[in-house]
Amino acid sequence: MSEPKKTSSRVFLFLRVAVVLGCVAGAVVWLTRDEMYVKVAGIFRQMNLWLFAAVLAGYVITQALMGLRWWLLMRSQSVFVGLWPAVRLIFLGLFYNNFLPGAVGGDLVRAWYVTRHTEKRFEAALSVVMDRLIGLAGTVIMAVFCDLALLRGEGGVIRRLGGAFGRYKWAALWFVIGAAALCGAGLLIRPGRRMLRRVWAFVYEQGLRLMKRFGRATILYCRSPLTVATAFALTFVLQGIAVVGFWLLGRDMGIAAGARYYFVFFPLTWVVGAVPVSIGGAGVVEGGLIWLFTVLAGVEWEKAFAIALLQRVVWMLTSLPGAGIHLSGAHLPKEFSIDGDERVN
Repeated sequence: MSEPKKTSSRVFLFLRVAVVLGCVAGAVVWLTRDEMYVKVAGIFRQMNLWLFAAVLAGYVITQALMGLRWWLLMRSQSVFVGLWPAVRLIFLGLFYNNFLPGAVGGDLVRAWYVTRHTEKRFEAALSVVMDRLIGLAGTVIMAVFCDLALLRGEGGVIRRLGGAFGRYKWAALWFVIGAAALCGAGLLIRPGRRMLRRVWAFVYEQGLRLMKRFGRATILYCRSPLTVATAFALTFVLQGIAVVGFWLLGRDMGIAAGARYYFVFFPLTWVVGAVPVSIGGAGVVEGGLIWLFTVLAGVEWEKAFAIALLQRVVWMLTSLPGAGIHLSGAHLPKEFSIDGDERVN
């Protein structure tokens, strides 16, 4: 990697870590006010541990079935990697996303291993991109559909967010003006110009690369409509199971909000968390859930904080098998099969 790319990667990694640390500091300050941590601890003590174990097991199963979705996408392009190796790489990617603060995400880990253990490296790498795109698109569709279908009578979350943005449009305008002034000041000095050029080059290069990959993946997978439809169906079913699990936990914790709120709030924050502004969406997802539950569903702060934190705990516990896979070497080449000649739709 060239020195400008290394510098840009370090800058973005620093910013992502800074977001996480800032959110953690804010949470600590909030918990110390009025002994809020005592209320949150009381909520967790009342939680049914058997229900938590069942939801955790169900979430682990849904992530394993995400490996099935990726496996189907690979087979549609005649990349014949075994199902269990695909599942293991899914958990390895989860571990990288949730525990390691590096610039290499779980998707890159999956792409790296697959492309080095198959002759069809291009198709294998695109399968990772397509798997991510289908997962993200399915989440967006679920959030929008549930918002329109379930919360329409209450104004809808998306519409209310748009109204809130309209009320604070002047603040957004001043933010844009401040950012423009900061960039202008940076152009006046040589180090600032050098840094802005590097940032622009990084954003432009990554954006162009993503657009090319998206175009290639779309062309290739249009030849396998049945596989794409199956992948979308799996996405909706598995995400629905995850949402129901968190709804059951929330109800057990005394959250009075109905299931319809969960089917909007959780997918919506998952979409926001996919934006790489922090490590694994930490702080961003939790903050979004707390705001949505308290402001739009009328849930108490301590209960909203508890369900948001519980989701992060479930994610991290589900990622632990990835650590075992990494340490045991179960993701190494011997676990992969060789491409065959058969093509599966």
